[in-house]
Amino acid sequence: MENVWLVIVNPKAGSGKGLKDWPVISNQMYSSGLKFTCVFTEHKFHAIELTVKAVNDGYRNILAVGGDGTVHEVVNGIFFQKVVPTSEITLAVIPTGTGNDWIRMYGISKTYSEAVRALVEKRTVLQDVAKVEYFECKVRHIRYMANVAGFGFDAKVNLKYNNLKDEGKYSKSLYLRSTFNTLIGYSSNSYQIKADGEDFFEGVAFSGAVGIGKFNGGGMQQTPKASVDDGLIDLTIIKKMSKLSVLRKFRLLYTGGIYSLPSVLFKQCHSLEIISSPNTRIEIDGEAVGESPLKFSVVPRSIKVVVGTSYKI
Repeated sequence: MENVWLVIVNPKAGSGKGLKDWPVISNQMYSSGLKFTCVFTEHKFHAIELTVKAVNDGYRNILAVGGDGTVHEVVNGIFFQKVVPTSEITLAVIPTGTGNDWIRMYGISKTYSEAVRALVEKRTVLQDVAKVEYFECKVRHIRYMANVAGFGFDAKVNLKYNNLKDEGKYSKSLYLRSTFNTLIGYSSNSYQIKADGEDFFEGVAFSGAVGIGKFNGGGMQQTPKASVDDGLIDLTIIKKMSKLSVLRKFRLLYTGGIYSLPSVLFKQCHSLEIISSPNTRIEIDGEAVGESPLKFSVVPRSIKVVVGTSYKI
């Protein structure tokens, strides 16, 4: 099984692109001499179940064909299984989603022939993951984050965006549309934040992001200094801003220049504790999951990922 891939295809990724393009992807994998077995997700969180079963059945190479949500579920499946250490499982991605933010860190191509070539070469790095504790219906839950989490405004935008997708609405501008629609009636929360057990921030904040990776929201850089293997999580706090200021400075989210704003705070640490009043929503890797209080802790170099052909190791 050491050279066989278990391929988990999300047929709904990219408004059906996962299903539509799978014949092309599979043909290229066959032509490249790759050995694989394919399964399709049928419902939310199914990729978690399929990953756990695959590892229990002996697979050590998991390929996600989908978007950031599919990657998130596969990563959680890798952590939920208890058969082998997480670092012994190789994760690869062929992107068919809408945002595809996780792949930006590793130079993984959206061109299927190049993505398949990366599978053949199988160059890997060990990436950090963050363990996230949050609440849903007053019950504590745990998820594992491979990229970026957002709270406050960012999480509200993500919730609206996912609701629109669930209604069958898809477009390249859907995230921006969700952003501006959310901004109209949004109110900032009060926060108490501890980093590595010490007080870091207390006051009103517009939004916050916690990153292992750099990119979210279709190319935004809310944690532009994040490194995937430094054993640290990056925290960005945007203090209370007027809605006009948000609109005027919005482009900085895409240029990586967010830390030039005096209203933005930055911190690198190993752990975070976040309390808010009222409770704030959280999204993890683009998935709206629950609300505060929140805890983050790093699990260093804990998953092995296949990088793009041009990525420098």
